[in-house]
Amino acid sequence: MRNADLEALSARLHEVLENAGHTLSVDVVTGDQIRAHLEKAASRRGVDVVLAGGGDGTISTAAGLLMNKKKALAVLPAGTMNLFARGLGIPLALDAAIEAFATGKVTAVDIATANGRPFVHQFSIGLHAKMVHLREKMEFGSRLGKIGASTRAAWAALRRPPRLSVTLRVGEAEMRVRTTGIGVSNNLFGEGHLPYADNPAGGVLGIYVASPRKRAELLRFFYDMMRGRWRDSQHVDVMQGQTALLKLESPYRRPAVIDGELVRLDPETRLEIHAGGLNVLVPGKKT
Repeated sequence: MRNADLEALSARLHEVLENAGHTLSVDVVTGDQIRAHLEKAASRRGVDVVLAGGGDGTISTAAGLLMNKKKALAVLPAGTMNLFARGLGIPLALDAAIEAFATGKVTAVDIATANGRPFVHQFSIGLHAKMVHLREKMEFGSRLGKIGASTRAAWAALRRPPRLSVTLRVGEAEMRVRTTGIGVSNNLFGEGHLPYADNPAGGVLGIYVASPRKRAELLRFFYDMMRGRWRDSQHVDVMQGQTALLKLESPYRRPAVIDGELVRLDPETRLEIHAGGLNVLVPGKKT
């Protein structure tokens, strides 16, 4: 956003929330300052809600700092996809989201971890991680530019998809799989829309193991994924559980992705759902 937009947004936040009886402090910071300011807000006494504006990566950082704390997180959807905000039922238009927070309510939802690192949306390896890795090498300066870069990166990843050999344990069941990618979500993705959870307090991990081999199958898989047709796809196995363990059986040096951000992939990753581990501010019921 431009500075003028941020100033207008800050003024609107003060207007709406203070008129509703709330006390508000707003900090406008650059990307490299976000975590420090979120840590400061999360540690302040007398703060009931930390409102974070940004994409899923920023929201994930804020959620990790507030995990298992009484303070609630308010998600102002200012990113490209805003998948966690969608799952919480927060309006995607900024002004509508601010209005919803004025009369919102605090509720507990789930948060997941990968080797102790919190995430609110998804951990993934393989195809999706390669796509993000390729996109990060491209230049883009806007939301539309990022969407375009994501499309180009997806096509490049589909042309030469990764092949992984993984031992996967879900609960007590263990299996060896050869796959182009595995995604583990904080609750099962809903059907018929972009990949986000319809029930953010469902208490389970969603585990998605992709198995397309040919390019046509990969294109079909990608198309089904974007339409939210996971269960209809012939090229993905869907499981669920409260814990999962991934062990790489073959050398693989690419990173993983947590909530859209590249992270180091360990040879073994333990994933766990933490039911009710995050308080969030969501829109109240309409009367």
